[in-house]
Amino acid sequence: MAWDEWEQIRANAAAHQSTAMRLNQLASTAGGGGAGKPDLASSPAAKKAAAKAIDDDLEPGVTRDGRHAAETTNTAVRSFGAKDGHGWDASRALKRAHETWEKQVQMLLGRLSSEKQALSATGISVQNNELDVAARLARQSQIQGN
Repeated sequence: MAWDEWEQIRANAAAHQSTAMRLNQLASTAGGGGAGKPDLASSPAAKKAAAKAIDDDLEPGVTRDGRHAAETTNTAVRSFGAKDGHGWDASRALKRAHETWEKQVQMLLGRLSSEKQALSATGISVQNNELDVAARLARQSQIQGN
């Protein structure tokens, strides 16, 4: 490895450490994570609380309310439906609208689930990245005999 490459790696590592220290300082200030937004979930505890809120409140609420909407819409579709061979156009329109709405609810539940997983895994991802960088630097250092 050329001396210039080693100097570049050291400079990058120093910049990374400096950035991490600044981020830690921002997270520990009274106002939160900077830019005047104290509601940003930047600490592990806040991320865990946000994931718990999704799990305990949002997902069950969306599921419960979706079930209720499905029941009432199905009742309306049946009441406007054909009883004597002729039904209202509203029945078919409600059914199509409800099918679209159900897809949107499923997409919302999927998004909530992925956000919950991302909030739960953020600390692990950062730690894994740091371990990976440390391992790469250690390998490079061993090559140089340090």
